[in-house]
Amino acid sequence: MQNIYTDLALEMAEQLQDSSGSGIEGVEIDVEDMGDIKVTTVRVVNETGASAMGKAMGNYITIESPEIKVNNVTVHEEIICILTQRLAELAKNKAGTTLVIGLGNRNVTPDALGPSVISKVLVTRHIMDNLPRELEGGLRSLCALAPGVMGMTGIETAEVVRGLVDHVKPTLIIAIDALAARRIDRINQTIQLTDTGISPGAGIGNKRMALNEENLGVPVVAIGVPTVVDAATFVNDVMDLFLSEMSASTPEGLKDGADFFKMLKQLEEDDKYAIIRNTLSPHVGNMFVTPKEIGEVVSWLSNMIANGINMAMHEGIDRDDINRFMY
Repeated sequence: MQNIYTDLALEMAEQLQDSSGSGIEGVEIDVEDMGDIKVTTVRVVNETGASAMGKAMGNYITIESPEIKVNNVTVHEEIICILTQRLAELAKNKAGTTLVIGLGNRNVTPDALGPSVISKVLVTRHIMDNLPRELEGGLRSLCALAPGVMGMTGIETAEVVRGLVDHVKPTLIIAIDALAARRIDRINQTIQLTDTGISPGAGIGNKRMALNEENLGVPVVAIGVPTVVDAATFVNDVMDLFLSEMSASTPEGLKDGADFFKMLKQLEEDDKYAIIRNTLSPHVGNMFVTPKEIGEVVSWLSNMIANGINMAMHEGIDRDDINRFMY
């Protein structure tokens, strides 16, 4: 299988199912259709499944909706509720301090999701000893940091977080990052939650120290949104759409090419992707693509994710309370 860039466990499962034509040993998949929103849970339950998926054992929850990338307040509120519930389920240890880490580069819009979320979470660690009586028990100790990227700091993000863990001694870490997807229709329309941690930059081929319980000694819940797709994947998906259209309704002047279009469409997915990638590489290198409305979408997504974190961690307050405290 070609090394197609993706951070989504759901997409890895789909690729394996397409190639095998059956289920994946050691992987369980549950799908919930909620109208405008679809929630898919991929559970990697043993080492066989982990080896096949290239993912650690654990839970991977994917929330999908085309309404994420538009300003649909009703659906966004539903997604916040789902995020709150699923994050609370993954964050088993509710006692102690939560450390929220916003991964990414705030100066690069498709990579600014993590820092944007950090600016909107309700941090409380510094005031826990001075809370009003009516708020006691409703707020959890929470602190947050956007450590930047190694290209700006010269320090591995995991090294920064490990230093914070030694000092702050959190009982839970929540890491937020922008991801890469395999399919263009998942860009800015998908949120993934997992209790297995995260490897910053893995989806675009960068190798960085993972933020996980093994490296940090603390459970890590990761939240990510695919904001980019690699150029070869983009061309591949557009070509699939083009070939489907041409083979189904070939214009009169191109009837002689109908068989050619069908032949291209029948190429193995890996072979087609490899041809496109090898063709593009000398000209554009390792290019990634993002939609032009990415700035607006990151703003909406950061609001949804931050409010999901706020309500999951601070169980005594609702969104109206958070909006009063934050804005």
